[in-house]
Amino acid sequence: MKYSELTPFERKQVRERYIQAQAGKCFYCKESLSEDAPKRVTDKIIDWSYFPDNFLQYPIHLQHDHVTDEVEGAVHNYCNAVMWQHDGR
Repeated sequence: MKYSELTPFERKQVRERYIQAQAGKCFYCKESLSEDAPKRVTDKIIDWSYFPDNFLQYPIHLQHDHVTDEVEGAVHNYCNAVMWQHDGR
């Protein structure tokens, strides 16, 4: 499923389905999406100038591969930033 082809409403629906399919765990850190991202993730330095001002407004993001545009799963907002900035995803 291509992220760029989804409407905002569809993204929300897909994110909810991933949360359910992942048993409420983050695709990246494997910790509960009901809690903040774990310290081992939030200890990583992020250059927030690369991200929109409202990036942290929503606690759970729909992760997609920036090369293939394929949706991968639901992640904490901070995990999403780490994946992009530190892991190149």
